Amino acid sequence: MEHLWAPWRIEYLQRAPESDCILCRKPAENDDEANLILYRGQHNFVILNAFPYNPGHLMVAPYRHTADLQVLTGEEAKEYFDIIKMVLELLREVMRPTGFNIGLNLGKVAGAGIAEHLHTHVVPRWGGDTNFMPVLSDTKVMPEALTATYRKLRAKL
Repeated sequence: MEHLWAPWRIEYLQRAPESDCILCRKPAENDDEANLILYRGQHNFVILNAFPYNPGHLMVAPYRHTADLQVLTGEEAKEYFDIIKMVLELLREVMRPTGFNIGLNLGKVAGAGIAEHLHTHVVPRWGGDTNFMPVLSDTKVMPEALTATYRKLRAKL
């Protein structure tokens, strides 16, 4: 049997649970490159997922700490969805995917990893980007470093 090593993955598997809200803490730290924050709007921001499903996997989140989509004001919601449209255009131009998964997981039982803070995942997809690795060995092959993806996307904004 051959082995494909993905040592970066151990950081995710062994990390301690966050005691605070990462989607509140990261934008407050004002170190966008270190925190992988690609874009800041008035009410919402874009952050690369530190443990992505695919290169370019990012999240759009409001600055306001809420888990409830329905409490966003009209202005917050408009900007939220305008930013989702903006990142789709950005990813199409820079990453050239042939499709996307866009998702909201509202609540822990719905699969939300950060259930207490609303966020939308935008995952670029390519034909053939899934294979036997996740099924047989619980391993995803990432063809590009996270910092390289950040720099490419940030340069186009």
